[in-house]
Amino acid sequence: MTQRTWAALLAVPLFVALGLYMAVAGLPFVTYAPGLTINVLGDNGDKPIISVQGHPTYHDKGQLRMTTVSVTQRDARLDLFTLLRTWFARDDAIYPFSIQYGTSGSQQQDAQEGQVEMIGSQDSAVAAALRQLGYQVHPVLEVLSVTKGMPADGKIEVRDVVRRFDGTAVNAGTDLGKLVHAVPDGASVPITVERDGKPVTVRVTPRTKDGNRLIGVTLGIGYTFPFKVSVNISDAIGGPSAGLMFALSIYDTLTPGSLTSGGAVAGTGTIDGRGHVGEIGGIQQKIAGARHDGAQLFLVPPANCPDAMTSNHGSMRLAKAATLKVAIAEVTAWGKNHDATLPQCTAADGPTQ
Repeated sequence: MTQRTWAALLAVPLFVALGLYMAVAGLPFVTYAPGLTINVLGDNGDKPIISVQGHPTYHDKGQLRMTTVSVTQRDARLDLFTLLRTWFARDDAIYPFSIQYGTSGSQQQDAQEGQVEMIGSQDSAVAAALRQLGYQVHPVLEVLSVTKGMPADGKIEVRDVVRRFDGTAVNAGTDLGKLVHAVPDGASVPITVERDGKPVTVRVTPRTKDGNRLIGVTLGIGYTFPFKVSVNISDAIGGPSAGLMFALSIYDTLTPGSLTSGGAVAGTGTIDGRGHVGEIGGIQQKIAGARHDGAQLFLVPPANCPDAMTSNHGSMRLAKAATLKVAIAEVTAWGKNHDATLPQCTAADGPTQ
């Protein structure tokens, strides 16, 4: 038997073994699939999703649906067969693991980051909607998460507004990390927060971890409002991409009549406190989910237009929404006439360089 024949005989089982390994081993990818959509004008259990205290509300039968994407979790093992099924599914997608999760982190950290982004998006949505209605809102330094087991745990709560730290007044521009770092080892300091409109003072002893002095909170820009608006969404949903639909629903709830004239509108997009709409991920899966749940119009962030134009949207109309003001005008016009001329995505749209 020649050397070439021996090589061929050895190569065949090795090739088969490699194929079998690839078929069952976890591969470094994640999958995207259409997730649930939620009518933000509806209820979550026995509570309205948009809850208001101190201002008249106006409920209607229209739908403003936030959209989600079902993404495989960090610890999921995706074999070759699973990825092939996803590849051939029209509304699903495959992305490299590193694009979704980077090179480090944990599932717990992913969930915490998602909740921080969700809280921030809700506050920005309220600010944008109230500004659109002519109200004054003021930025503050707000607690977005508290780390279990750290010094602030059990003393400071999510959505507390930090007002003073060890006698120093705190505002939205304060570098609280610098103040924490200056606390001597082992010293406890008073921190005054505003909670439900009332001042609360606690004492916290910072801890040194990995060379950094910490109290165990994540801070972000929040706002003070003339009345209370709450968004009651399941903690299982995270991320910032429902900001636009939250803002539209808040605006609709605070104004007489139906913004959609009783129709079903879906959409996506981050939002800042000034009402600017930003890019999100998974636009094609969100469009597919909205189409499946009966939406007739879908609002698209300008930066997502190229992918939206190639999506499986069927007869559902797509409209480009750069700001909350534009989105309100679009939904109002569409509600009155489903054939109304609306801003459309074009090949020139996309992320700015």
